[in-house]
Amino acid sequence: MNKLKAFFGNKWVGFISMSLLYILLAVVWTGNLWMLFGLPIIFDAYITKFFYRYVWHHNDDLRKRSKTYNSIYEWVNAIVFATVVATLIHLFVFQLYVIPTSSMEKTLLIGDYLYVSKVTYGPRVPNTPVSFPFVHHTMPLSQTKKSFSECIKWPYHRLKGFRDIERNDVVVFNFPAGDTVLLENQAVTYYDVLRDYQERFGEDAGRKRLNRDYTVIARPADKREHYIKRCVAVPGDTLRIVGTEVFINGERQIELPQKQYIYFVQSASPVTKYAMDNLGITEWSGSGSYYYMTLTDAAAEKVRAMPNVISVTKYDAQTPNTDVFPHSKDYEWTQDNFGPIWIPAKGATVKLSIENLPLYERIITAYEGHELRTEGDTVYIDGEPADTYTFAMNYYWMMGDNRHNSADSRFWGFVPEDHIVGKASFIWFSRDKENGEGIRWSRLFKKVR
Repeated sequence: MNKLKAFFGNKWVGFISMSLLYILLAVVWTGNLWMLFGLPIIFDAYITKFFYRYVWHHNDDLRKRSKTYNSIYEWVNAIVFATVVATLIHLFVFQLYVIPTSSMEKTLLIGDYLYVSKVTYGPRVPNTPVSFPFVHHTMPLSQTKKSFSECIKWPYHRLKGFRDIERNDVVVFNFPAGDTVLLENQAVTYYDVLRDYQERFGEDAGRKRLNRDYTVIARPADKREHYIKRCVAVPGDTLRIVGTEVFINGERQIELPQKQYIYFVQSASPVTKYAMDNLGITEWSGSGSYYYMTLTDAAAEKVRAMPNVISVTKYDAQTPNTDVFPHSKDYEWTQDNFGPIWIPAKGATVKLSIENLPLYERIITAYEGHELRTEGDTVYIDGEPADTYTFAMNYYWMMGDNRHNSADSRFWGFVPEDHIVGKASFIWFSRDKENGEGIRWSRLFKKVR
């Protein structure tokens, strides 16, 4: 035992062990050779000790002379160490996330607390490394003061993960349309409000009026709001929605038992809350003979079997509207009858035309940073005529399981790979605040599927 202690206590063994660990994590995993400059620091800490000999020993001497200084030092050292470790874990290992809306019911409920794995797809190096710890984009006790500085801005880079995103994974990501925000009304999407202003006042006048009515700010990709949805299509897939049903590459999406839709229910007598609670139906409204209910397929069959129910009809949006992506009158799509649309893949090239430009315009300009304009039927990218475009990133199509109560890719389009945060792995805690029922014990440590 003493020989084993002596072996691991040897400074050269410590230096070699720490260097190997450092190279694996800081150099190989990040792919950044500049991190090799950290090895001399490790060498000095274990072997030469120049920094301790000429600088840090003064700190140790002061700690021996002053109990007050030693006490303060220990507290500060513990707080700094804990903050650094927790921040690194938060950035590169996992993140905790709470479900704020019903867009994923019944798969995920409001008040579910999730463990979101960042190592599954590979952790993303932050775009804005200078920020206040443990908060997202806004300082505590403030609605407007940002918690980060853009004095240092790093380009997108993702470390290696265990695997790529797969179809039907439940994914946390930064809201793609959250790059621009109305500071005084952050609950709405800037582009939705802008379209409304432009419809009422004209394209240029509407934009000017919106900028006058609100403070408009921009946020980098890693500081945009967090959303959680199911990835229904991956790069290279072709997606189509027909009568609310999703088809990928011509095949119907796998059955999701917790998937919900709005149904119109007609009954011969009033429906009671007691009956709805017994069926586990939480979203419903109406009175007398007509009701709107959000139901899974199984719940719809149970409602249909009720003796006082006359009819149960699934809602299916048929009238084309520009609320859905790509917000163009040339695409007669609805949230329930959509596409076909191809999901861009990194390195793939598409032919560009005035007709399909609405599908890819935001990718070219907002996500991949090019200047784009049109003159007649000619598309110009960075000032040069272009009839093709090659994508620099992979893109994904995200949809909520609560299909008629979800703001998702049907309304704002593709999710770029640089917006991906991580995979929702399991529910570590769940609490029903809305109905005052306390902890949902049956959901604790339940895997997200």
